Amino acid sequence: MINSLKLNTTIQVVFQGALATLFLLILYFTIVSLVSGWIFAQDQFSKFWYFIVALAFGFGIQVGQYFYLKEIVKRNVPKGMLATTGTISTAAMVSCCAHYLANILPALGAAGAITLISQYQVQLFWFGLAFNFIGITYMAGKIYIRSQSI
Repeated sequence: MINSLKLNTTIQVVFQGALATLFLLILYFTIVSLVSGWIFAQDQFSKFWYFIVALAFGFGIQVGQYFYLKEIVKRNVPKGMLATTGTISTAAMVSCCAHYLANILPALGAAGAITLISQYQVQLFWFGLAFNFIGITYMAGKIYIRSQSI
């Protein structure tokens, strides 16, 4: 009974993490396509796929960890870490194309900020990956601590 429950929980957690990864990739393609078109989104993905996939995968791992930890303790865990690192991952993925928002936002004075973001898109990817690593490490530590107390 316990092994069956653990297997079901593991399958469910892996599914939720994979779904979160897929969601983040769909979000990336949706935003970039709406801003700059489908062909541009494909071009940017082909240039930066290793960053984009790594960010999405890291987010998926964190979502899976969150649901696993939630299952262990049967109560909510800090959602702030998941939300923060997920937001940074999404922002880093979208930043590669954010400078094209300057075409539709000049009236808001966003052109300068978007140009600055576009100059540092690779650094933003690394920043997002660092936060992914921090989030994964944090959640893994919580899982380890909780699993030792059971």
